[in-house]
Amino acid sequence: MLFGATGFTGGLTAEYLARAMPPDGRWALAGRNQAKLTAVRDRLTAVDATLGDLELLTADVTDPDSLRAVAERTRVVITTVGPYLQYGEPLVAACAEAGTDYVDLTGEPEFVDRMYLAHHDRAVATGARIVHACGFDSVPHDLGVLFTVEQLPDDVPLEVRGVVHTNARFSSGTLQSALGQLARLRDLAAAARDRKRAERAQPGKRARIKGAPGRDPYLGLWLLPFPGIDAQIVTRSARMRPEYGPDFTYGHYAGFQWLPSAAATALGAGAMIAAAQVSPLRRRLDALVPAGDGPSAQRRADTWFTVDVLGEGGGQRVRTQVGGGDPGYDETAKMLAESALSLVFDDNLRTAGQVTTATAMGDNLIRRLRAAGITFTRL
Repeated sequence: MLFGATGFTGGLTAEYLARAMPPDGRWALAGRNQAKLTAVRDRLTAVDATLGDLELLTADVTDPDSLRAVAERTRVVITTVGPYLQYGEPLVAACAEAGTDYVDLTGEPEFVDRMYLAHHDRAVATGARIVHACGFDSVPHDLGVLFTVEQLPDDVPLEVRGVVHTNARFSSGTLQSALGQLARLRDLAAAARDRKRAERAQPGKRARIKGAPGRDPYLGLWLLPFPGIDAQIVTRSARMRPEYGPDFTYGHYAGFQWLPSAAATALGAGAMIAAAQVSPLRRRLDALVPAGDGPSAQRRADTWFTVDVLGEGGGQRVRTQVGGGDPGYDETAKMLAESALSLVFDDNLRTAGQVTTATAMGDNLIRRLRAAGITFTRL
């Protein structure tokens, strides 16, 4: 079930599912506005004429009964409805209670931590897999690191760094989520502390995040530590899988060809953090990218990303790269849809509760994304 198909990214996800759904797959669209859902369904018939009968389900984040009814008849829920801190919890709760798998696009660390605290234990009990960050946040990073560490010894300390490089622009959803989190730094830190106290440490396993700005001698790029959820997702995967070794260190960076570009980005990020603390400035920033607007097909076709991953351990060094097209829209829709398809159709590791893409789908999702045109390469 796809919740949020009437939005821009949700619409792209619906179009991808229309092309990628296996013949024996059954799916539906859900939302509160049946007229808009009907318009999406009509558009999908241009991809597959048989989708004129695609089921439309009524669901609203303000109506828990409607979410529960949808979750109870669905194997996997896909949601693109954000900001997730504002709209996401009722659907997570419904899926955790029903034992229904759940995937989303969130890059909001506070939301993920709060969902772990509120619903992880119930999802473990019901068998639900709650998989956040199934788009550009954080699939290329999480699976890119898994792909890398699988080529290194698994019984030694490992040091890994990931470097993202792209010509993409902020989407409205990403900007809204980022501003929302920057305005709640104390709440974000409190949620992280509460989760750290609640999580059960894995005996004999340690995973840390560290990094400093500088020039990478192997990539020839200037690096800035990249904030956000990606590094947290990677280290959570490291605590759950043996391939990452007993002592895992990860640094997550944005890469720049020129030092002035890196410096300008750092200054801009600092200004954005400061502006997010002042309500009028935050509203003006939010208005720069109107919600629901997305780039043209031509602009998306000209957009690309790479994530270079460098891993060292046991006297070995491995460099890999994950690459693809437009990360914020086309490739994100692809990653999200394939994450859901993997949960339904693949023989994955047995997991439950709040888990990462590397933990829940791992190599099966890498295989799917490669078949869909995203590259995973050892250099």
